Amino acid sequence: MATEADAQELVALRALSARIGGNPHLTQAAGGNTSLKAGDTLWIKASGTWLRDALSDDIMVPVAMGSLIEAVERRDPAADKPQAFAIGALNPRGLRPSIETTVHALMPQRVVLHVHCVDTISLAVQADCESEAARRLEGIEWAYVPYRRPGLPLAQGIAERLRPGVDVLILGNHGLVVAAETVAEAERLLHRVRSLLARPARMAAEPDVAALTALAGGSGYRVPADVEAHAVALDADSRRMAEAGSLYPDHVIFLGQGSAVARLGEQVADVVARLRANPAAILFPGVGVLMRGDASSGADAMQRCLADVTARIDTAARLNYLTAAENDELINWDAEQYRQKLNTAG
Repeated sequence: MATEADAQELVALRALSARIGGNPHLTQAAGGNTSLKAGDTLWIKASGTWLRDALSDDIMVPVAMGSLIEAVERRDPAADKPQAFAIGALNPRGLRPSIETTVHALMPQRVVLHVHCVDTISLAVQADCESEAARRLEGIEWAYVPYRRPGLPLAQGIAERLRPGVDVLILGNHGLVVAAETVAEAERLLHRVRSLLARPARMAAEPDVAALTALAGGSGYRVPADVEAHAVALDADSRRMAEAGSLYPDHVIFLGQGSAVARLGEQVADVVARLRANPAAILFPGVGVLMRGDASSGADAMQRCLADVTARIDTAARLNYLTAAENDELINWDAEQYRQKLNTAG
């Protein structure tokens, strides 16, 4: 670190990162990232790590920020591989910087928080997101960035929309970015924006645990880690939204494309045979959700996220889904394949 003040701010950022990571309404699994600029060094969360572990594990990676920004400005494909800009002498474990490193580098503020806040995502997937956010965020310097693949394409999209003074970004089909000069200011701004965007979740019935247990028997599937995950199968509007496709990148990475919904009377084997695949999760209407037996903790976290997000979406809204091409580029992208590998291992 350049100064004692920088060191103290990094300690504060680790503590805030752990708090954010411990709140499933702010971020889930290995999603979301935080950063601090110290001179020309950008300290950012490592790819595939969980924010909740920020106090118990060394998850921050130092990056040479100046050369990375120059690469972004040149539209150099190297900027899409931020590991090339990591400062090796300060990164003994060889961790990869977050795939969102370019986003953090472009924001001029010293502290940047990128979260997958369910209140924000529920709005960011709606076709009327920009106009609805404008109504809610009056008085805040913010910008809307239409969906681009995380990494260099998203950084370029942000550069096109960024104006002097902007310290809040709503990323279409993705999440929220807030930035400030100190960790404390960034945390206050995060909670202010989240409260302005908050919408109540629709209530859902209780899952039928007995029926799920019977469906799971001998199937290779199990109940989710979080009881909240069942709501997407129990609410007809949430189920309709989930079945129609993928709404945001981390769903694709951790759960695959879209959501599998069982038909009336189908068992797990029937769904698998019909889809010719073993989906990470199966939604049983009016009953609940089953997860594939080998589904990771990241998949469990994202299944709950799906329930939390869809429960907050306006039932009359027109939604923007990721296209087939956008799904494919996420699955086949090297940086996301790396995260998938860590997700499976974890």
